[in-house]
Amino acid sequence: MQLEIRPDPAEVGRARRWARSRLAGSGIGDEEPLAETLILLVSELVTNAVVHTGCPAVLRLSLPGGTAEPSTVRLEVADTSGRAPVPRCAGDEATGGRGLALVDGLADRWGWSVEGAGKRIWCELDRCAEPGEAEADHGGAEERRNVEECRGAVPAEPEPAYGGLAYEVV
Repeated sequence: MQLEIRPDPAEVGRARRWARSRLAGSGIGDEEPLAETLILLVSELVTNAVVHTGCPAVLRLSLPGGTAEPSTVRLEVADTSGRAPVPRCAGDEATGGRGLALVDGLADRWGWSVEGAGKRIWCELDRCAEPGEAEADHGGAEERRNVEECRGAVPAEPEPAYGGLAYEVV
C-alpha cells in the first residue's frame, strides 16, 4: 500500500494519519510500541523528503497479515531527488538535523538505494509475538531464542549505518 506525498510540510500529518489507519487495519493497535515507533519513523522520513528534496514522494508500508506472530513491518519513502541522505551531527541548540539518527536508533534495519532518477529510503521494524503466546512450547528452543532476541533479551550487535559516526540524540 502506498500514499503519494506532495512537497508540502502539511503532508507529514496526513502521512501519519494514513499510516495509523493502515496499522489499525492490519491488527496492530495504537497501544503497541511498534505502532508508536512506526509513526515516528513515518514522520521523520516523510519530513526529510518534504523538507530536504522539495520533490513529490511516495510512502509505502508493508504490513503483516494481521497475525500476532513475529513479523517485519517495512516502511519506504521514495522521491525523485538524486541527493543522497546525509546524516548530520546536530548541535545542542539545533531544532533539526537528528532525523536519520532517530531512524538509526529506532529501526531494526534501515538503508537507502538509488531508484530511477531518485532514491528510496527504507527501514524495518520487527514485531514480536504477543506475550504468553510465544512462551508456549510450540516449537522448541530455537523459537524461544528468536522471541527472546526480538524482546531484547539477547543483544544483537548493531551494524554501523553510517560508517561508524556517532550521534547523540538530545
